[in-house]
Amino acid sequence: MSFAVLATTFALIFLSELPDKTALASLVLATRYPGRYVFIGAAAGFTVQVAIAVAAGSLLALLPHRALEGVVAALFLIGAGLMLWQSRDGAAQEEEPEVKQVSSPWRATLVSFSVITVAEFGDLTQIVTANLAAKYDWLPVAIGAVLALWAVAAIAILGGQALLRVVPLKFVIRAAAAIMLALAGFSLYSALA
Repeated sequence: MSFAVLATTFALIFLSELPDKTALASLVLATRYPGRYVFIGAAAGFTVQVAIAVAAGSLLALLPHRALEGVVAALFLIGAGLMLWQSRDGAAQEEEPEVKQVSSPWRATLVSFSVITVAEFGDLTQIVTANLAAKYDWLPVAIGAVLALWAVAAIAILGGQALLRVVPLKFVIRAAAAIMLALAGFSLYSALA
């Protein structure tokens, strides 16, 4: 297993997820339910989404090498563009999900799982995970993505607002976009070489 791929995946997914709606959803859910149940639900939802992304990436890997590199480069460029567009507007502001108060820990976990799973469908981090799984071994990509998403959920639940006072959201978004642009350039170079 390549720890370089795992670390790269972790860093890219972590930076991409920090300003995302699912991180904000985790923060909001934690204001309404006990944090441990929110984390369990969010972690399960992220795990399901990483499995879907890795499966999609494995299907992309069946393409011929040049076509695959071209598709991966295009998707990374789209991802970088989306991140830059998001930072241009100031910050990634998403509407808070409407969630009812519930008394059962199982219901709090299920609500958290449902909100995160639905919010993550087609999300930028899911696309990036699929791209990385198409290009590299799926196992370190899956582990790096899951750990990054869990870390962001934990940070959001334990004190996301405090982090954003220290690190400007625009910086996080632009750093993630720069990494995606570099990966797009590398993929494009590989497609043409």
